[in-house]
Amino acid sequence: MRIRRRGAYDAAMTPQELLDHLDAATFWPAGHGVAADGDLDRAYETALAVRALREARGERVAGYKLGWTNRANWPRQGIAAPMWGTLHETTIVHCDDAACAVELAWATLPRLEPEVVVAFRATPAPDASPGEMFDCLDWIAPGFEVVQSHLPDWGYQPAQVLADSAVHARLVVGARTPVRALAGDAAALSALLARGRVQLTEGGAPRGEGCGEIVLGSPFEALRTFVAQMAARPGTTPPRPGDLVTTGTWTNAFELAPGQAWRAEFDIAIAPLEVHWR
Repeated sequence: MRIRRRGAYDAAMTPQELLDHLDAATFWPAGHGVAADGDLDRAYETALAVRALREARGERVAGYKLGWTNRANWPRQGIAAPMWGTLHETTIVHCDDAACAVELAWATLPRLEPEVVVAFRATPAPDASPGEMFDCLDWIAPGFEVVQSHLPDWGYQPAQVLADSAVHARLVVGARTPVRALAGDAAALSALLARGRVQLTEGGAPRGEGCGEIVLGSPFEALRTFVAQMAARPGTTPPRPGDLVTTGTWTNAFELAPGQAWRAEFDIAIAPLEVHWR
């Protein structure tokens, strides 16, 4: 599949070429033309084609990432809705200990985002009520999503973000807490995540803080939006039992480099997450 050409852009890279850049951690060539027409539907088609290539070589789909979940940024980004991309087993690192070490050699211009990660124990219906969505959830954990840019200046247009696998590079998942140990029902969980806060440090020094409310009002509501949005897109599959969803960053994204140690502490009775990047 090729995205149609516009202006001075060259013909778009194929899904295989996009995957090659993901594998090699290399920048797109000048004049790449990826999603140059700005068509979001076509960009999702491209991302799904890359996903199919990864599945064909044995990379199992393990869930989804949500993005553009801060409505305050939408005018600047030129968008009007959140987006999602695919997680694979090969892009997830589990960190159940107090701290862990993760390599960065596979990422281009990496940035770090603190989020909460949710695991499903059942597949939700597209129109799931809050209570039905709550019943489909298994556990919650702290997470660091690492996003990356295959453009030297992070100069993406929205459709290019989607086509480039939603700029997902890795997800580090911390210790799990059962959902029902945090809240007894959907309303309580939604409120808990909305008012929750995270403190972010690097090398022991404060770097930022944020709250769950910026994630579409609550990460729980972001889940419901995502499930409904996904159901309307051809060629997708809903979250399955065991799938993870990383629900959207609670802060700005921070530049990430080898030698740094980042720690996120949430005040919602889940464990902190500390990662040493090599």
